[in-house]
Amino acid sequence: MNIATQNELQRLVSLKGSLLSPIKHKVDMSSVATVVLGGGQGSRLFPLTQNICKPSMLFGGRYRLIDVPISNSLHAGITQIFVLTQFLSRSLHRHIFQTYRQDHIFPGFIEVLSAEQRPGQTDWFKGTADAVRQNTEYLLETSAEYFLILSGDQLYNINFEELLTCAQQQPEVDVWVATLPVTAKDATRMGIMKINEDNHIIDFYEKPKDPHLLDKMKTPKSILGKMECGADDTKEFLGSMGIYLFRRSALFDLLKNDPRDDFGKHIIPSQVKKGKIGAFVHNGYWEDIGTIESFYYANLELNQEKAPFSCHSADAPLYTAHSHLPGPRIFNAHIRSSTICEGCIIGADEVTNSILGQRSVIKRGSVIRDSYIMGNSQNSSKTPSIGENCFIKKAIIDKNVTIGNNVRIVNRDNHTNHDQDPIYVRDGIVVISQGAIIPDNFIF
Repeated sequence: MNIATQNELQRLVSLKGSLLSPIKHKVDMSSVATVVLGGGQGSRLFPLTQNICKPSMLFGGRYRLIDVPISNSLHAGITQIFVLTQFLSRSLHRHIFQTYRQDHIFPGFIEVLSAEQRPGQTDWFKGTADAVRQNTEYLLETSAEYFLILSGDQLYNINFEELLTCAQQQPEVDVWVATLPVTAKDATRMGIMKINEDNHIIDFYEKPKDPHLLDKMKTPKSILGKMECGADDTKEFLGSMGIYLFRRSALFDLLKNDPRDDFGKHIIPSQVKKGKIGAFVHNGYWEDIGTIESFYYANLELNQEKAPFSCHSADAPLYTAHSHLPGPRIFNAHIRSSTICEGCIIGADEVTNSILGQRSVIKRGSVIRDSYIMGNSQNSSKTPSIGENCFIKKAIIDKNVTIGNNVRIVNRDNHTNHDQDPIYVRDGIVVISQGAIIPDNFIF
């Protein structure tokens, strides 16, 4: 059982100390600025994104997805960070301002750049590349020699110092794309590349569906064997992680000469045609949070004894907001392989393979299995709760949901997909939307 503590929170986010990692950096990262793309609408994650954008989604009961790219950048020693926002960005702005407050100990900045109307320009951001293009004037104000483009809705632990080292060792390469081996199923939802023996990208397709094209894009085993990525013969493709490192001049030249909107669909293929583009092979964990299913399983994987993505690294903690909440109170509950966050009051009989987010209240006799309960806001006058003698399995319960007594949320009719507000089903996972009130004796 993983129980988050007040001491951990204080260590992670107090800016009375430094937000920077205590690790001594082998590479001078002052030449790099991070640009986090935080404007995603996340329509495939509805109803969890009906009130917030994807990067603002609660992960692991107490973090926001935006904390991942910002934390990884800070741990690498990057102190110039821009966050580009657009869709339902209020909660994201609030989280960034509350968590990453600048003081004299943090020798850099985290700046939020929202979509805004400019003279002669009235469009919102139309894609990832267009979002960066519309903020060129602000990015040019920095002296950064490299720009690291990151998504605000992915999970990974990656050493950006190694990425910069590759760029410095091969000055003839203008653009680097982070990649990892993936299966044919995953290849259809990602940008797929072919590389030569020097790790230079020679071909690139975004989300290829045609079987003949997929077969053409397979990576030769002679190249895969050099990557030390494990002996998984099903991973025959190299997928783009949506992490790009551009030399300064290359980025702005590409955005100027190719007016199209997206990095993966347009800008990266343009650079492949020009050459001077390399692949940085990542041997660790990466997950794109694009669907309810991927979000659900990525969260529950945190409960594993050897979780593929860890929030408990002593050297590289995941920063997030300080909640000032007390430790959880647990009464006679049988808890197995679960994460219980601050402020919880647990009277349940059983909690198995589940996450209970901050200020969750589970009353006596209830059973929670294979579920993510997001918890409750601190500003609610009356704390919502899950009532007595409830049974909840394979579900995501959004914030501030009130569930009465003797309720069963078990997907009784085995729906694969279902829409009847406030209860939805996606890929067999039941989702109850934010603020819902479920009456006594209700069965789904």
